Amino acid sequence: MKPSFQTTLCGSVEIAGRGVHSNAPVRVHLRPGAVDTGLVMHRTGLPDGRSRVVEANWRKVTRTDLSTVLGDGAQDLVATTEHLMAALAGLGVDNARIEVDGPEMPIMDGSALPFVRAVDAVGVIQQVKTRRHLRILKTVRIDNGQSFAELKPAMGGFRLDVEIDFENAAIGRQRRLFDVDPQAFRAQIAPARTFGFLYEVERLRAMGLAKGSSLENSVGIDGERVMNPEGLRFPDEFVRHKALDAIGDLALAGAPIIGAYRGYRPGHKVNLMVLQALFADASAYEFVEGRRVREPLPARVASGRAAYAAEANA
Repeated sequence: MKPSFQTTLCGSVEIAGRGVHSNAPVRVHLRPGAVDTGLVMHRTGLPDGRSRVVEANWRKVTRTDLSTVLGDGAQDLVATTEHLMAALAGLGVDNARIEVDGPEMPIMDGSALPFVRAVDAVGVIQQVKTRRHLRILKTVRIDNGQSFAELKPAMGGFRLDVEIDFENAAIGRQRRLFDVDPQAFRAQIAPARTFGFLYEVERLRAMGLAKGSSLENSVGIDGERVMNPEGLRFPDEFVRHKALDAIGDLALAGAPIIGAYRGYRPGHKVNLMVLQALFADASAYEFVEGRRVREPLPARVASGRAAYAAEANA
């Protein structure tokens, strides 16, 4: 074991795309951050040329209905933050300034892979100060209808256990376990795309939403058929994307988690609720700084493991 140090980007990189709901063009600049500054959103392009800074923190979440939205309480500032947050957390980036000139992050291909490639293009550098971790001390669980999520103690590192259960045969029941480290995240989680049903997209478009949604940035399901001509990137791409979303949402805890997450039919709301429950109980967690923590498991062990295959493939 060895001490874990904070990291930031080696340089600045630009990402350009369109918002999944507005279909409006948006540009994101990822820039290095000083030690102890964390991940900070700098929203530009507001009326009258104004800008606003918001910390990427669970306390700043304003909505979780269609994505995880950050704001200042009075105003939504940046929507669809989860894929970029997952990329930064999955690659172990502690400090960065994120400048975005529109109301939502670009959807890109619907996964975290374009953001991973942007980070890899400039690289990640170790900083001079040790990293602060959030250690889970006892199990915290929340239930929300048929869904639940819990955070539990673990010996070291961060483990995900995610399960989904759809009546639709194209998805079915899938469960996946991951010991999350940068290698496992890059190869097994980051490429998994968001997904949706055709009837949902039609309903959202009637509401003026999902204007930018297409088969180029999501997995579409019509009835019990996957619509994308290229098919799936993984047989269980659906549950892998739910794991991606969970990593992005839990990155809002403010520090890398030492513990285990278990989610059944999880979503952005449930992920926020479990963080709220955790921080409401001071005996359930502690922040540890400058201490030795167990290194991530080797890549061959840290790979995801299927606990259940999709019913459609059973």
